[in-house]
Amino acid sequence: MRIGYYDQIGVELDPRQRVREAITGGRREPDWQDSALLESFWFDGDAQWAPIELLSGGERRRLQLLLVLAQKPNVLLLDEPTNDLDLDTLRVLEEFLDDWPGALIVVSHDRAFLERTVADVIIMDGHTTPSRRPGGYAAWEEKRRSSMVRGRISDPGKSASKSSNRTKSPGAATSPVNKKPTRSASTLRFLIKDLEKEIKRLTKVKDRLETKVAELATSGNHVDLTTSGAELTAVISELESAEEQWLQLTDEAEQASN
Repeated sequence: MRIGYYDQIGVELDPRQRVREAITGGRREPDWQDSALLESFWFDGDAQWAPIELLSGGERRRLQLLLVLAQKPNVLLLDEPTNDLDLDTLRVLEEFLDDWPGALIVVSHDRAFLERTVADVIIMDGHTTPSRRPGGYAAWEEKRRSSMVRGRISDPGKSASKSSNRTKSPGAATSPVNKKPTRSASTLRFLIKDLEKEIKRLTKVKDRLETKVAELATSGNHVDLTTSGAELTAVISELESAEEQWLQLTDEAEQASN
C-alpha cells in the first residue's frame, strides 16, 4: 500500500531545483507521465523549467500537491486541501480525483469540495455521533432536516416542549427581544396544519416516483425514465421548500405564543 499525504504545511521544496526536477525528487529523469501531470496542473512549457525560488506562493502549493500525486499512491489523504489552492487548481484537482482509481480520504470544512469529490462522509459537528454517512454531506443534511420536520409533525408536543425549555432561569442573561410576529397564533396554526398536509402528500408522491424511477432504470425505457426523473426532481424541490417554510412557521408560532 502506497500512501500519499497532502497536509496544510506541505513538503519542503529546494529553491535551487527546477519544477521538472522536483517532481521526481531528483531520483530519476522526468518522463512523459510527469510532464503530462505538470501540464494538467498549469505547469506547461517554460514553467516546467522554472527555478522553484521564482514561483509564487500559490504555485509552490500547487507543486507540493503534485509531489504527492506523482508518487502514484493508491491511498490519498488530503488535509484541508482547499485552504491555500486557488480556484483554477481546485477545479483541476476535482477533475483529477474524478478518475482517481484508489482510496481517497479528505478532511475538510469545504462542503462544496466534499460534495464534488467523495461519496461517503463522516460528520463531526459536536451534536451527532461520528459515523459513516453514505451519499455525502448534502444527502445527510437533507435527511436530517426531513427527519426533524417529520418528527415534529408526528409529535406536535415536541414544539411546545422546545418552547418551554427556552424559558430563562431567574439569573440568566437577557437576550435581545425578537420582533413579535405580525400574524396571530391561530392564523399560524392554520397555516402550519395546512402545510403539514402538503408535506405528507409530497412525501407520498416522492416515494412513489422513487420506486418508479428505480424500476425504469432497469427496464431500458429511457424516455419514461427521463420524464419520471424530472418529475422526481421537481417534487423533491417542492418538498424541501415546504419543509423549510414549515420550520419558519413553527418558529414564528413559538414567538407568537411567548
